[in-house]
Amino acid sequence: MLRVDGDPHVEHVSRGDVVLFPRGDPHHISDAGKRAQATVRAGAAENDTPEPARWLCGTFTIGDPKASHLLGSLPAVIILRGVHGPALEGLEVARRMLVIEMQSPSQGSAVMVARILDLIFIQILRAWAAGTDAEPNWLPGAFDPQIGLALSAIHRGPGHDWTVEELARACNLSRSAFAARFVARVGMPPAAYLAHVRLDAATDLLHDTSLPVVLIAQRVGYTSEAAFSRAFKNRYGTPPTRWRRDIRGR
Repeated sequence: MLRVDGDPHVEHVSRGDVVLFPRGDPHHISDAGKRAQATVRAGAAENDTPEPARWLCGTFTIGDPKASHLLGSLPAVIILRGVHGPALEGLEVARRMLVIEMQSPSQGSAVMVARILDLIFIQILRAWAAGTDAEPNWLPGAFDPQIGLALSAIHRGPGHDWTVEELARACNLSRSAFAARFVARVGMPPAAYLAHVRLDAATDLLHDTSLPVVLIAQRVGYTSEAAFSRAFKNRYGTPPTRWRRDIRGR
C-alpha cells in the first residue's frame, strides 16, 4: 500500500508496478500482508509462497529551478500499472541493468546508475504522458509531436510577440485545430501558457540580475511596466520590486 502524506487516499500497488514521485512528496509504503507487492521488483521467481514485499528505489535531484517548477505542476504520484507490454519494455531492461550495477559494482558503476536512473525517469514520464490517465499539462504537450513544437518555440523566446496564428504555422496546423489541440494537451490556451512562461523568465531575471524592472518587463514581452507588475502580482501576490527584495533578503 502507498500513501502520500497529507492525502487520505491509499493506492494499492502490485508486482511490476512502477511509482514515481515527481515532486518528492513525503510518502509511506507498507506491505499489505499478502503476496509480494512492490513498485519495482529486484528479481525472485514468482511462486505461491507468501513473502515480504520488496521494492527497488532510486532518487535524483534536479538542479535547474525551472525544471523543478515544471515538475511541481505534475501529480504528486505517477503509477504505471505493470511493466509488461511494448511501451514499457525499455523500462524493464533499464531495471535489470540497474540491479546488475548495484549487485556487482565495478569501475564506472556510479555513472552507470546515474544515467540509468535518468533513462527510467524519462521513460516513466513519457509512458504516463501517452496514457489515458495523464491530465492536461505541459508534459503531455511537450511529448505531442506538433504541440511540442509550439512549446519549444515559446520557451526559446518568451519575449517574442507570439500570436496563435504564428504558433499554429510552426506546428503545421490551422488556427482552430491548433488552439483546440493545445488546450486538450496543455490544459490552458496558448496565451495563458505564454504568460506563465514569461513570468517564470521574469523571476529568473529578478533573482539573477540587477536589471531595472522596466527592462525586465520588456525582455519578457510586456509592453509596459504597469502591465507586467499587474500580471506579476496576480500570480505571486506581490509586485516584482518587492519580490526581488524579499527573495534576496532570505
